[in-house]
Amino acid sequence: MTTAPGTPPSRADRLRLRHSLDVALRGADLLERKLRVLRSRHEELLRAEETRARAWRDSVRAAETWLLRGLLLGGEHGLRTAAEGVGDAEVTWGEESTTGVRHPTLAACRVPERSPEAAAPRNTALTHAEAAYREALRAGAECAAARTAARLVGDEVARTRRRVRALRRHWIPRLEESLARVVLALEQAEHEDAVRRRWAARGTAGGPGPGHRR
Repeated sequence: MTTAPGTPPSRADRLRLRHSLDVALRGADLLERKLRVLRSRHEELLRAEETRARAWRDSVRAAETWLLRGLLLGGEHGLRTAAEGVGDAEVTWGEESTTGVRHPTLAACRVPERSPEAAAPRNTALTHAEAAYREALRAGAECAAARTAARLVGDEVARTRRRVRALRRHWIPRLEESLARVVLALEQAEHEDAVRRRWAARGTAGGPGPGHRR
């Protein structure tokens, strides 16, 4: 905050600038503490995402291997028959908050059991493929939740870093510079006022000299 051009600074201007600077410094400190928490949590989420992604890829490869064996043994007709008895999957997840950033956690995937009226898979490989794809769906849901959580927290890390940089590199230095100018101007004005008072006091104390005539 600065005074208008041509307007001499006042003590109120100095108080307002000091208050604004204190608020900016406290805000920067709080944001830096928040940033440390976010960075730590983001690193945890990135590791979790990597672990979940690896598990998902492994489970997909295992499921595809069993599926290929089932196709070789029973053909596409056997695969269509086996798929008719399986219902739609249902994915659910919880939520948690990291310094105000809400993100998913604890993802779960439920695939309904095969209908009793449905025909069973025609070979053991397709049975194993069904179980493997159930596991792949579960792993995929966990991977998706971990990836989304890492992205959301990572986005907040970037936003908070930009806000800290704006405060530390731009806003706080401008306030410090404005405050220094106001303090200097006030000190100069007070000094000049003191000099004028001393000169005025000397003139009053001297009075008329001994040779003064009416």
